[in-house]
Amino acid sequence: MSFTTTRKVRFEHCDPAGIVFYPRYFEMLNACIEDWFDARLGHSFGAIHVTGGHAVPTARCEVRFSAPSRIEDRLTLTLRPVRLGRSSLDLKIGITSEGETRLQADFTLVHVAQATGRPVGWPEPLRRAIETEIARAGDASTTEGGPPHGS
Repeated sequence: MSFTTTRKVRFEHCDPAGIVFYPRYFEMLNACIEDWFDARLGHSFGAIHVTGGHAVPTARCEVRFSAPSRIEDRLTLTLRPVRLGRSSLDLKIGITSEGETRLQADFTLVHVAQATGRPVGWPEPLRRAIETEIARAGDASTTEGGPPHGS
């Protein structure tokens, strides 16, 4: 099962032509990830960074834009976890409006120690929560080795 949330396109998201300025999509995508951590994983993204001594930066983000979004559009963001490594997590996020695809994004997040910035394994409770989400999402895979791109 995927995680879904909605956002209304506001004036602040748009360029003078009234369409979403593409960097604003990245803010929406990151907000979706934070919401997923809170709602589905039961781990506050903020607490991981502020009190946990860890961070979850984006190591890779690949986006394919399909159609523009305009002010007052209602966007549906759908997140699906697809692969869990020792310290990495691959996610797919799609944005649609009224059934029309606006963009598709592939993310790799990496769990790191804040003190060193080096990858560290996911804490066991968070790992279990992510594994549960991957299983709920269906056709994804879980691996115990590191990610194929070295993080």
